This record gives sequence, structure tokens and C-alpha cells, in this order.
Amino acid sequence: MAVVIGTSGWQYRDWRGRFYPPRLPQRLWLEHHAAHFATVESNNAFYRLPERATFEAWRARTPPDVRWAVKASRFLTHVKRLRDPEEPVARLVDRVAGLGDRLAAVLLQLPPTLRADPVLLRDCLQQFPAGTRVAVEPRHDSWWTDEVRAVLERHEAALCWADRAEQPVTPLWRTTQWGYLRLHTGAEGWAYRPATLRLWAERVSATYGDADVLVYLNNDPGGAAVTDAVVLAGEVRRTGRTPTRVPTLDQATGRAWASPGTPQAGTPLAGAGPGLPQE
Repeated sequence: MAVVIGTSGWQYRDWRGRFYPPRLPQRLWLEHHAAHFATVESNNAFYRLPERATFEAWRARTPPDVRWAVKASRFLTHVKRLRDPEEPVARLVDRVAGLGDRLAAVLLQLPPTLRADPVLLRDCLQQFPAGTRVAVEPRHDSWWTDEVRAVLERHEAALCWADRAEQPVTPLWRTTQWGYLRLHTGAEGWAYRPATLRLWAERVSATYGDADVLVYLNNDPGGAAVTDAVVLAGEVRRTGRTPTRVPTLDQATGRAWASPGTPQAGTPLAGAGPGLPQE
């Protein structure tokens, strides 16, 4: 098993000329991302849950080894605040079924104002079909209790480790056989210091060993997520673990596209074409 490294989303305009070649059409950005990363987190699903056909199209446009994480709709987590989860979870599960076996996990990011309620969390997790991997990212300190941890363990849900300003904002609990980590912001600007990425690589290796761990960089401004992914992959290798594919540093920063004779439009993968759904 590998440390699966990706970014939270792919549709960032300021990545053009950095990660995306300047003349690559936006409709082919997903194909370009999938050629350089083996996973992506659909962060945009939080704001507007796509139709099942959109998930089916994303599956068709990406290679067979690309795995998807999907952030649950805010209707479930922020409007309903986990109450009455039956219909929102059923709708989510029906839509993401379009990804088939490419679905790596569903992420429940809870509102920062939602205080711990283990019963609500239990009732929500019970709505997901057996075998669906769910990660939970609480954002209120009241959630860090033995009772909450037990609920996660009982339902084989991962506590989503999270970092802001280069500090963990969650306990480093291992609650199931696989892990989920989100890196949000560096301490001085958006990019992370290499020493912090080294520390996260060491934490992942020490806690999960050879188990599957999904890691998503959410610090998208200026392309920081992409360049940090390159550094993180190198640190993962130093721990003896194997990361999934990431770009080279030249590909992440745009230096590759600035080289004389380098085709800036890239080479689309099979299945690419105009008019397909975007993120």
C-alpha cells in the first residue's frame, strides 16, 4: 500500500502557467491533473453536489488507477448539522456511485461551531453502506473524547488529521485501518516549510506503517499545493514508504513549460473532449 498524495480540487485559475501549461484548455485540466497525480479530492462537491452523470464522466476521463475522495455536501454537515441524515446520505451515496471502485473515501468536514455529539455522529455514520470509507474532520475541540473515538472505531471511520499554520489541529488518533490527512496552510503564507512536511511524512509512517493513507493539500493559492506535494513525496520516500505519483518540481512550477521546444498544450489522455463536466 502507498501514501496516496493529491490536491483538494483541480480547477484553480492561478495554476495556469504553473502546474497547467499556459495554452492547455481548461476543459483538459482534469486529464492533466490525473496524469501527474493518482488521486484528487472533490472539494467542490461540498458547495454543489454533482449529478451522478458528472461523477461517471470524471471516472471515464481519468486513468484506472486514479482514486477519488469526495467532500460531502454542506447540506448534510452545515445545514442539517448531521441531523436527519438518511436522505442526504442516500443522495450522496447514489451520486458518488458513478465513480464505481474509484471512490477512495467520503469526507465529512464538520462546522467549527458544531460541538461534539457522538449520537449524531453515530446515526450519520450508520447510514453509509458497509464498505464505504468515511473520514470525519471535526473542527471544535469538544470532539476530542474517548466516546467520539470509540464511535469512529466502531464504524471503521477515519479521524481526518488536519494541519493549519503548520500545527496539528486534531489528535493524531488512528481509528481504522486507513488514514486521511489534509494540509490546509503554511505558517508564513500558503506554502509549507520542508521541515513540516518531513514531520508529517514521519507521523504518517510511524502511525500507519504500510497501511493506506490519503493525503490532500488544500493550500491552492499560487500553486503551493502542487509544489508542496512534490516535497512531501520526497519526504515520504525518506521514511521508506512509497508515495503515488506527483509532478516533477519543474512541472509543478511551470519551468517545464518555459523550456524551449516543450509543447505547452500537453497530451490529452484518452476520453478527453470538449463539453465534458468540470469540477
